[in-house]
Amino acid sequence: MIPYANYIKIGLVIIVLLGFFSAGWSVRNRDFMDYKQGVEIAAKEQEAKVESIQKQHELVTKGISDEYDAKLAAVRNYYKSTSVWNNNGGSKTSGLSTAPSAADVATAYNLLAEQCAETTAQTIALQDWVKAQIGIK
Repeated sequence: MIPYANYIKIGLVIIVLLGFFSAGWSVRNRDFMDYKQGVEIAAKEQEAKVESIQKQHELVTKGISDEYDAKLAAVRNYYKSTSVWNNNGGSKTSGLSTAPSAADVATAYNLLAEQCAETTAQTIALQDWVKAQIGIK
């Protein structure tokens, strides 16, 4: 038989081991909770940053779009006011003709020039948009 003193020693060793285990678990648990809290804070900061960037993107896109629309309207107004489309009561070619008239050539030229100006305005607006988007951080 084992004397009672040995039972007491074994019990104390078990209590000490359980104390060490509990202390170790408590430290690890506290470290894990601190880590989780740090991750939550970092996630909220990232969400705020993403939201800020999205708002900046929207503002840039709206500004470039409005500017493009204004320039496009100006281009269209210019070509409408300078074209032969506005000959107000002038002669119109009737029927089929074998050779294009000067009015047809001027109309085709004005249409082509207007389309080129619109495409150029669109390209410039796209370049401005890309430059503005690159600058957002």
